Amino acid sequence: MGRSLSVAGLGIESVTKTFGKAPALRDVSLDIRDGEFMVLLGPSGCGKTTLLRSIAGLEHIDGGSIRIAGRDVTMLPPRDRNVAMVFQSYAVFPHMTVRANVGFGLRMHGVARPETARRVGEVAELLGLEALLDRFPGQLSGGQRQRVAVARALVMDADVLLMDEPLSNLDALLRLQARADLKRLHDEVKRTTVYVTHDQVEAMSMGDRIAVMRDGEIVQCAAPMAIYDRPATRFVGGFIGSPPMNFIPGTIGEGAFVGEGFRIPIRTLPVASGPVVLGIRAEHLRIGAEGLPASVMVVEPLGSHALVTAKVAGTPVKIEAPVDIALKTDEAIHLAFDEGRARWMAGDTGAAIGPA
Repeated sequence: MGRSLSVAGLGIESVTKTFGKAPALRDVSLDIRDGEFMVLLGPSGCGKTTLLRSIAGLEHIDGGSIRIAGRDVTMLPPRDRNVAMVFQSYAVFPHMTVRANVGFGLRMHGVARPETARRVGEVAELLGLEALLDRFPGQLSGGQRQRVAVARALVMDADVLLMDEPLSNLDALLRLQARADLKRLHDEVKRTTVYVTHDQVEAMSMGDRIAVMRDGEIVQCAAPMAIYDRPATRFVGGFIGSPPMNFIPGTIGEGAFVGEGFRIPIRTLPVASGPVVLGIRAEHLRIGAEGLPASVMVVEPLGSHALVTAKVAGTPVKIEAPVDIALKTDEAIHLAFDEGRARWMAGDTGAAIGPA
């Protein structure tokens, strides 16, 4: 695709953005490495799309700076930033063939016809579009149109590829295939990519790192499994994972985790004393003869396992159990867990206690 595809990184420093009186970005800083696939993850309204549009130059920031390939682009218009973008709506031109759609940006930049044809051919081969080049978008499936939109961005050899929820218009099976295709594509071309999504499964399966956003701030940025195993806050633990992390409130006192109807000795205490929240994943809880007393609410067979919902001291929790487990509603059980899998949160702030 012309020059080397292991391209430039991206630096975001103390970026702020306000719409009216509502802050959309609050002092956001993020360093994205050359060739990295960075996912911006968070609920609607958290600021992730505003940050992406700020990188592209589609939003003017109120403060801070943005650098691409070591170049300060803060005040540059979008056309001068050398970025390519794939939007949620694929925005392919219905009156143009796939070949013309993919090569549109190159023609607008005055690239010669032979070079345009060569680069369109390369990216079409990479994305499996060779047989579709002479078709029109109306003759394509949703997944094929999505690949055309990605090809149109990729062919530009931009320093940074920006994607704003590009799979959200696909059905579940197509999303699954498209996730795998995009991951394979990135592994091949190593283009620095910033990918926005609210889908934590997409984030976990595709990102080299995930920046979890809330209320215009990045609350944690780390590799997917680091965030899954060691969430920095109760919000992160509750947002990442399906089902999300369980949270059981209680207090630490006299060497034990104590709550309504239970006292569990803890060898490695998170604090000397005081209110805490135990964060524990469904797959790290075991139904046994001792541990946290619980009452069964519902059992959902899911094929590979059963998902049991039980109540501990008035708090619903989820447990992964063998699919053939025999439990009845309101049955009394006990839940054991390995301390090494526990994540302790401060009872007041929800911030994790201990190393990230």
